Amino acid sequence: MESDELERLAGRPLRLSFEDILNHPRLPEARRAYIDSFTDVYGGDPFMVRLLLQAGRFFVFHSAAVLEAAQDPSRRETWFTVAALKKQLAMFGYASPRQVDHLVARLREVGFLEQSRAPDDRRVWLLATTNKLRAHHTEWLAAHYVPLAKLYPHHDYSPVLSHDRAFHELHCRACLPFTAVGARLMMTLPDTLLFFMHAAGPLIQNALLKAAMDSGDLTAAVPYIDVADRFGVSRTHVRNLMDSAQAAGLVRIVGRGGRSIEILPRHWVSYDRGLAVGMYLHDVVNLVVMQEWAKRPGEKAARQLAV
Repeated sequence: MESDELERLAGRPLRLSFEDILNHPRLPEARRAYIDSFTDVYGGDPFMVRLLLQAGRFFVFHSAAVLEAAQDPSRRETWFTVAALKKQLAMFGYASPRQVDHLVARLREVGFLEQSRAPDDRRVWLLATTNKLRAHHTEWLAAHYVPLAKLYPHHDYSPVLSHDRAFHELHCRACLPFTAVGARLMMTLPDTLLFFMHAAGPLIQNALLKAAMDSGDLTAAVPYIDVADRFGVSRTHVRNLMDSAQAAGLVRIVGRGGRSIEILPRHWVSYDRGLAVGMYLHDVVNLVVMQEWAKRPGEKAARQLAV
């Protein structure tokens, strides 16, 4: 799982292997913790749910935060432009310039991105994230560290879990070199991509898995039509997504009129694999960032006081 490349990028040995995470006996607990945290990020904010319905906006949010944090005003090749965003998203299969233009326009319209001319070259338009986007991305990132903290409580994930904005910026900057590896690993997860490539796919998937876990029986039939109203998409769209998931062997559509699904073992296995890939990458980045974080005078003094 790209361990040699990740060690090269991190400049140090990894402390967790992918197999360590995937085979951890408490991985189901970590899955539950992640889904609950993900639901908390979006469950109480209908505006964010509507904003992220379109497939691809999840990637845009993350890529925007990373590209902005990593740019150097003195190096033109690092500037956060629409062209740079398109190049980044192409790694994840979003190669349509028109689609990216539409996503950027929508995020500018609702105040999550801004655009202005570059001070040193008035021909170039630079993008910038707003406090609204950064606040959301900080919560989003913390949710992705919750399962790691569940499995490895002796590792220090406290800065990211506390939504520290300075740490968040360092984390985003550190992510850029890992993007290509992350994209390659993402392409090994076809079941995960099935949901990511559909509008509201990750929201629908997590809601249905949560319903199954809440029932106390992972094989129980859970209704899926209601999530259409919950997330503001058509019932036909949700049904088509479930048809695709059934064809992939992830669910079985059951019940009168086919209004419920059983989540099949393959779905739990593939979901856990995707979750483990995410934790694997996040732990490596956290190692890099924590090393930089410890060099900060204020953080160093705080640690000495704690001792």
